[in-house]
Amino acid sequence: MCIRLGDVFAPSESEDCRAKAGRWHDLAVNLMQVACPTTPLSIAIPLSQRRIIAAFIAVALALALPTGLARAQGYPAKYGFGTTATEQEIAAMAIAIPADGTGLPPGKGDYASGKTVYETACAACHGTDLRGVAALPDMPSGAALRLTGGRGTLASRNPVVTVESYWPNATTLFDYIRRTMPFSAPGSLSNDEVYAVTAYVLAEGNIIDKTTILDAETLPKVQMPNRDGFIPDPRPELFK
Repeated sequence: MCIRLGDVFAPSESEDCRAKAGRWHDLAVNLMQVACPTTPLSIAIPLSQRRIIAAFIAVALALALPTGLARAQGYPAKYGFGTTATEQEIAAMAIAIPADGTGLPPGKGDYASGKTVYETACAACHGTDLRGVAALPDMPSGAALRLTGGRGTLASRNPVVTVESYWPNATTLFDYIRRTMPFSAPGSLSNDEVYAVTAYVLAEGNIIDKTTILDAETLPKVQMPNRDGFIPDPRPELFK
């Protein structure tokens, strides 16, 4: 690529580069004279450049004509699809839970009730043994869906990444289940059901006792095996 800065070229610039720059300069001048003539056009423009100029003009007309026709026919310049979201609608969507558990909803759940919900809504993908169902069509399967096991493998050549071995915060499990599960109907579980499934997965991973009842107070206190495996970022989150 040749770059022309005023009329000055680097000493090392080749004659070919100068020639190319000159041709592009002539084309730009000719295009400007055709598009915005200030005096009668009296110069002879080479055929190759006339074709390029015609292409530029054709593209400009193609972009401008639809807009002009639409306005001429009475169509608005701005359609204004949708409406401004209400505070209630935003609140219904802004339900993410941070690591410290701020914003956890009312409700509670335990291992026994979580087992029932898991078998109904989760086992089809994650397996009855929580180790993932293999060969699921058109989606992750097998080890990618495994929830338990793998402790102590993260630094090995074959790490087993699961909720039990990798996730640093139990609140993240609640948040993920609440917003995205089950796969076929995300967000359909009640708060009690989410607390219960969370308790079931954590108990099956030997992270909490099967008698533990999880709620907004007890869930953030759960100590995950890999809680020290992450470095927190102290920078504040700023949104415009």
